[in-house]
Amino acid sequence: MEKELGKILIIDDDEDVLFAAKMLLKKHAQEVIIEKNPKKIPFLLNNDSYDVILLDMNFSQDTTSGKEGFYWLDQILERDPKAVVILITAFGDVEMAVKALKEGATDFVLKPWQNEKLLATLSTAVKLKQSYKEVDQLKTAKKQLEEEINQPFKDIIGESDAIKSVFKIIDKVAQTDANVLILGENGTGKELISRAIHLKSMRRDNVFVGVDMGAITETLFESELFGHKKGSFTDAKDDRKGRFEIANKGTLFLDEIGNLGMPLQSKLLTAIQNRQITPIGANKVQDVDIRLICATNMPLYEMVEDTTFRQDLLYRINTVEIKLPALRERIEDIPMLADHFIKTYSKKYRKTNKKIAAATLKKLQKYHWPGNIRELQHAIERAVIMSDDNTLVPEDFFFLSQKNKDNGNSLEETFNLDEVEKNIIQKAIDRNQGNISQAAKELGLTRASLYRRLEKHGL
Repeated sequence: MEKELGKILIIDDDEDVLFAAKMLLKKHAQEVIIEKNPKKIPFLLNNDSYDVILLDMNFSQDTTSGKEGFYWLDQILERDPKAVVILITAFGDVEMAVKALKEGATDFVLKPWQNEKLLATLSTAVKLKQSYKEVDQLKTAKKQLEEEINQPFKDIIGESDAIKSVFKIIDKVAQTDANVLILGENGTGKELISRAIHLKSMRRDNVFVGVDMGAITETLFESELFGHKKGSFTDAKDDRKGRFEIANKGTLFLDEIGNLGMPLQSKLLTAIQNRQITPIGANKVQDVDIRLICATNMPLYEMVEDTTFRQDLLYRINTVEIKLPALRERIEDIPMLADHFIKTYSKKYRKTNKKIAAATLKKLQKYHWPGNIRELQHAIERAVIMSDDNTLVPEDFFFLSQKNKDNGNSLEETFNLDEVEKNIIQKAIDRNQGNISQAAKELGLTRASLYRRLEKHGL
């Protein structure tokens, strides 16, 4: 039999009662603690917690009035206001029972008791105690959630004008259900922004579901997003909910939406327009209620001109557009970001909380950061791991100097076409100070083509 009664404390000055109760309850409880002397109650409560406390009302000093029982009930509830206490007495009367309940007792039983009735009373009491715990957990979760809501940008580090303007847009759009499109280079924090919008929205108590559209193959697209029924295809061994259904009443974040092919764009548009999905193998459509946030590093407007992205889909997903600045456009935030990552990785790798030299910060602010915040994060993680000193010096980031040197290598040093292409693209971007449109023009490419090559080479 499953021991569902948890940990029980029994306090009674009659050793026969204690022995009988323990023999009965040890089959049903995880642990039964018995105590003859009520004066040990403070010690017992200070050193442990109990699911139910069985407390005698009448001890040797006062055998009939229940006065001692009420005194110790008060002592228990003073130490633990949510303690579940069942009072027991050999002199049951209604008036005393009512008073006991008013004083905070959970229930009242007579001795000698009926075993089945006592077990039923304890079972109900344990469920009540469990409900108290669940309420406390919900209150704790609610408090943590409120703290997150009150500090929605705590994970988005920075005080530059560029990032502050992003915060302002989030504040305005979050309370609406408008579709949001987040644009920005790889590593700029698009998912963090999407989560900040969700946490400040009216849907914050519901689920946030993220989907990497670039990782979903065409054959699995409908199953992943819309779900499927058992037996609808060879590997469909069970019903499966799609991401749209899972995100119902919450927020659906579609990352890298620019990587979708045209046929999949059409299917996605239909679902977004109608707010309905049809799982594979189902005959009935399902309504879905979602807040849609999309993100991409691809130039969607140029892709519309190149007919590689549907114009109607673009209009549908970008009711409000947020353009995230590249790290090189907010270099004044690098000291704050560096300090944040240093603290994070010093703690993670059990290192002394390291500091960063002023000369090191200057070096970091001069670097181009093609991988943006993600690259800075990885660079600092590596430096924290490898450095033996308490202060990070420029030499701890020697690999950044090597990257800059590599970017300036002459083309004669390699005949690998991919490397040649990568070097030329990097030089064009550097020469145009990160302006993608100008770099693309100089290279004789469309912006969309250049973005695809940047993705290919990890630039």
